[in-house]
Amino acid sequence: MAGASNLKASKPSADGAGPGRRADEREPGVQVLTRAMEILRLLKTAPGGLSQAELAVQVGLARTTVHRIVNALLNEGMIEARGGGSRYRIGPEILRMAEAARTSLVTDIHPRLQTLSREIDETVDLSALDRAHITFIDQVVALQRLRAVSVVGASFPAHCTAPGKAILATLSAAEVNRLLPEQLARLTPNTITSLAGLHAELEQVRADGVAFDREEHTLGIAAVGIAVRGTPLGLVSISVPIPAQRFAEKRDQTVAALVRAARQIEAEWAVDR
Repeated sequence: MAGASNLKASKPSADGAGPGRRADEREPGVQVLTRAMEILRLLKTAPGGLSQAELAVQVGLARTTVHRIVNALLNEGMIEARGGGSRYRIGPEILRMAEAARTSLVTDIHPRLQTLSREIDETVDLSALDRAHITFIDQVVALQRLRAVSVVGASFPAHCTAPGKAILATLSAAEVNRLLPEQLARLTPNTITSLAGLHAELEQVRADGVAFDREEHTLGIAAVGIAVRGTPLGLVSISVPIPAQRFAEKRDQTVAALVRAARQIEAEWAVDR
């Protein structure tokens, strides 16, 4: 039979798939997982939620396919329904997984923060960007009698902190404009209060590779921060707050040590992936 003859003539490719056949076509489970991740990524960027029709258009799938995937994600708690069940957004299970990833990240990076703190004898913070604010997620406190200490879990405006500016500098101007108001809050006489002024500062951060807080958040406290890429939480920042009276003498040593620590952490995550 012609059909049988054609079947025998077809030889598997090197990866085991038939000629011209993609891996995700051979493995329906992988294809479904890929489509589910596309839907989750879309919902991540839509706090107000999306309908099944909107999801179908944006991922380019049939409504019936989206319906099946959405129901599976709902059953697993990965997404939740809102607006009478007509719209969907990221669900509680995703939040629990994100918290687990954050805990793992803190556990893995904490020894590096300890080493950096011992090297420069100053407090070291680990932070993440949360909309227009920076939130501290870990800290190693220096043994100095006069030291800068914040609280893990505390959030501060990103525009006037070293870790905030370090992460903002990795974003485009359009992204920064979407995050921040045109008039920025003044916390000290040194705070940059205009978006134009902040954009100029961020250009300098991109050139230097590190960001500075020159008593812009709190009088008497200066800081240097650097963005760290490629972690499970995406962009985070390591920063060193220092009492202003000894910042000038320790600035160069702190910058060099901070850059080394950030690059070591990025290299470790790159090897692990």
